[in-house]
Amino acid sequence: MNKAWVKAILLLPFSVLVVVPSLVLYAAGYVWPGISLVFWALGLPLALFGLSLAVCCMRLFATHGEGTPAPWDPPRKLVRTGPYRYVRNPMILSVLILLLAEAALLGSGVILLLFLIFFLGKTLYFVLWEEKELEERFGEDYLRYKRHVPRWIPRTTAWDPETT
Repeated sequence: MNKAWVKAILLLPFSVLVVVPSLVLYAAGYVWPGISLVFWALGLPLALFGLSLAVCCMRLFATHGEGTPAPWDPPRKLVRTGPYRYVRNPMILSVLILLLAEAALLGSGVILLLFLIFFLGKTLYFVLWEEKELEERFGEDYLRYKRHVPRWIPRTTAWDPETT
């Protein structure tokens, strides 16, 4: 793993999933209520799925996109394979899933609120900045992709760029 990837992982997902939630829980005076089998039965599969999705997306950014998830070293090629055939933002979706898993595992409404704030913030960021930037960088390829693949709710079938 090169320096750009270590920096991207430490500054982005680590801060969103570990540092910020820890600070928020600390500021809220959080006391862990103990293990709730219902919350753990929900949270553990979510955590495993979210982590698997994140790793898959990061690998695709490195292998197919020739870049990192970081804005300072973005992919040089548009990634339209794997989970990107179902939803435009699977990496951020993985972070959202992991935040939901944290909320369940910790029994924390504060983390659930953080999930909502992060979701709204990322939605605004995508609409106001990132999608416009991707349109400029990748042109018609991205516009076509955007027409066929939804931002947040995954398609039920994989989009095939060769047929549509």
